[in-house]
This record gives sequence, C-alpha cells and structure tokens, in this order.
Amino acid sequence: MSTDRLPEHEQRVLDEMEAALRNDRRLKTRMWALRARRRVHAVLTHTPRPLTVAFFATVSCTLLVIGIRTSAPGVIWAFACMWPLTLIGFLRLLCRWTEP
Repeated sequence: MSTDRLPEHEQRVLDEMEAALRNDRRLKTRMWALRARRRVHAVLTHTPRPLTVAFFATVSCTLLVIGIRTSAPGVIWAFACMWPLTLIGFLRLLCRWTEP
C-alpha cells in the first residue's frame, strides 16, 4: 500500500498500524454495531410511499385468499411475512397524514 508520498520508514509504520487495526476484533465489532445501528435508524425513519403500501396490501390480500383456498404452507408463510410489513407501512402513513 505505498502512496509514494511518505518516506519508507513512515510508510512501513503506517502499514503496520493498518494491519493491527484490521486484526482488532473489538474494533470490528464496534464498527459492525455502528453500521447496524445506522441501518436500523434509516429503516425506522423511512416513510413509506402510499403506492408501496397499496401494493403490499394487494399482495397481502391475494396471499390471504390463496392461502385460505389452498392451505399451502408456503403461501401461508408468505402471507405471515407480508402482513406485518403492510400493517407497519399503513400505520406509518397514517401517522404521517395525521401530523399537524
């Protein structure tokens, strides 16, 4: 990882420091947790669009009807995964629309 801007001994020290940081498990864990927290925050602060929620509702209702008629476990599980997303999206839209 030579940048050709540092003297050789400084570059060697920098490479050793980078290698030590790459091998530090505690630092990796902390950085991973920080990235995970940012992703969760982004998901929680995201406001869904009405068309997305309408699409989720349509898919959920379709899966519900198909699940009732066929009793196929895959369809029932797909509905079970889709329905909470639909409800959360609808509630977030409702909260956004009722804000002053």
